[in-house]
Amino acid sequence: MTEQIASRELAFTRQFSTAEKKILTHDAVEFLTDLVSQFTAPRNQLLQVRLAAQQKIDHGELPDFISETASIRNGDWKILGVPDDLLDRRVEITGPVERKMVINALNANVKVFMADFEDSLAPSWDKVIDGQINLRDAVNGTISYTNESGKIYQLQPNPAVLICRVRGLHLPEKHVQWQGEAIPGGLFDFALYFFHNYRTLLEKGSGPYFYLPKTQSYQEAAWWSDVFSFTEDRFELPRGTIKATVLIETLPAVFQMDEILYHLRDHIVGLNCGRWDYIFSYIKTLKNHPDRVLPDRQSVTMEKPFLSAYSRLLIKTCHRRGAFAMGGMAAFIPSKDTQRNAWVLDRVRADKQLEADNGHDGTWVAHPGLADTVMDVFNRALGERKNQLDVLREEDAPIPAELLLQACEGKRTEEGMRANIRVAVQYIEAWISGNGCVPIYGLMEDAATAEISRTSIWQWIHHGKTLSDGQPVTASLFREMLAQEMRVIQEELGEQRFSSGRFDDAARLMERITTQDELIDFLTLPGYALLA
Repeated sequence: MTEQIASRELAFTRQFSTAEKKILTHDAVEFLTDLVSQFTAPRNQLLQVRLAAQQKIDHGELPDFISETASIRNGDWKILGVPDDLLDRRVEITGPVERKMVINALNANVKVFMADFEDSLAPSWDKVIDGQINLRDAVNGTISYTNESGKIYQLQPNPAVLICRVRGLHLPEKHVQWQGEAIPGGLFDFALYFFHNYRTLLEKGSGPYFYLPKTQSYQEAAWWSDVFSFTEDRFELPRGTIKATVLIETLPAVFQMDEILYHLRDHIVGLNCGRWDYIFSYIKTLKNHPDRVLPDRQSVTMEKPFLSAYSRLLIKTCHRRGAFAMGGMAAFIPSKDTQRNAWVLDRVRADKQLEADNGHDGTWVAHPGLADTVMDVFNRALGERKNQLDVLREEDAPIPAELLLQACEGKRTEEGMRANIRVAVQYIEAWISGNGCVPIYGLMEDAATAEISRTSIWQWIHHGKTLSDGQPVTASLFREMLAQEMRVIQEELGEQRFSSGRFDDAARLMERITTQDELIDFLTLPGYALLA
C-alpha cells in the first residue's frame, strides 16, 4: 500500500526517497500547489471545449479560420521580443531527459537542446523525477554520467541552449492528486523545472524557456500565458521573462496561428512545425470524413500540397510577427553501413534544404550524428544571418482552408499496413516498458509515428477502404496481420528479447485501440495505465 503525503491540498501517492526530496522541496511543492489550484479548473474546461469542437467536425463541419478573430489576423502587431541566446536556432536536437542523453545532446553540434518530458519520454514516476534532477544538474553545470564500462560523460564548454518541453494539456500526472483527481502533467513539469532553474538560468544570461505541445486553440495558448504571467508576478520577475515556442502539431491550431501568437505575445518566441503529430492530428480530426483518408504514412511527405501549405503559412505568419518559424524533425538515425548512411544523409539533406529554402529559421534532429549535415545546410542558407526573420513570403498567394485540408494522393498497400503494425507494436511495447524514444528500422521513433500508424489503420477499417491489391481493410484482416507480424517481430528481435518484453500487452493494446468503434485520442492515455 502506498503512503499518501499531503501538502496543503496535494497528495503524493509515492513515498519520498532521496531523489524526490531533492526536487519536491517544501517551497517547490507550495508553488506547484498554487499553480494546480489556480489553473486546473480552467484547463479542464479547455479539454471539454476540445471535445465539443471535435464533435462538430465529426458531424460534418471542417476546420476553418475564425471570422471573429479576423481583426487579430489583419492587425499590425508583433511579439514582445526574442532573447539574445535564442536568436540563432538553426539546428535543435530533441530527446528525453535521461542523464546520458542530456549530456550528449547539450554537447552536440547544435544551438538548442529540447529536453523532452512529452512524446519521447514514457513518464514513469522515477523517470520524471530523475529528469528534473538531470536538468537541474545540467543548468548548474554539474551533470556527469559514468557507464558500466567506466566511461565518463561530462558537459563541454558552451553547451547548447536548454529548452524544456512539458507534457500536453491532456496528460495527467497520476502520482500527484488534487481534490481526488490526477493533476495536469504539464503544470508538474513546468513548476519544477522553473522553480529549480530560473535563477541560475537568468544569472547565466539565458532564461526559463519552454516548448508547448499539442495546443489546439488560442484559448489554450492564453491559458499558458496566464500561467506564465502568474509565475512571473509570484517571483517578482519582469513580464516576458518566461519564453515559449509553441508546436503547431494539431490541425485545429494551424487555423489559429496568428491568434496563438497574439495571446502569448509577451512570452512567445516562435512556432514549430511538429509535422509527425500534425499528420496524426489530420487523421484524428478528420476521422469521420471518408474523403480525407490518408495513404501509407511513408508516402505522406512534406512535398504533399497540404503539408507544404502548412509549412509556408507558418513561416509567413511567424515572420510577420517577429517570431521564429522552426522546421520539423529529421527522425533518421545514422547507419554504420557506408552505403546506407550515404542514403540517410542524402534524404536528410534534401528535407532540410526544402525547409531552409522555404524560410524556416532552424530545424530539428533526433540524433547527434545528423547535426553536422543539417548545420551545413542551414549555414549555407543563412550566410551571415542568425535566422531568416527577413523572409516574409509576401509574394505568396493566400493559403485557403481548402488547401490545408486537401486530400493526399497515394496508395494504401499491404506492405505499408504491415509496417504500421510492426512499428506501432514495438513502440507501444517500449513505451509501456518505460522507454519513449526508440530506434525502429533506422528511425528514432517517438509517440507520434506510432499514433500515425494505428490511426491510419483505424481509419481504413472505419471507412471500409481497400488496399491497392483489392483486399478490403477489415478488423479481421488487421487481427490476422497483427498475429503474423508479431511472429515477424519475434524473429527479428530474437526469442530472449521477445519473451522478456511486454509484447503481449502491447499487442492487446494495439488491437483494442485500432478496432474499437470510437477512435481514442492518444495511445499514451491507456498506455499510462500500464506504466509504473
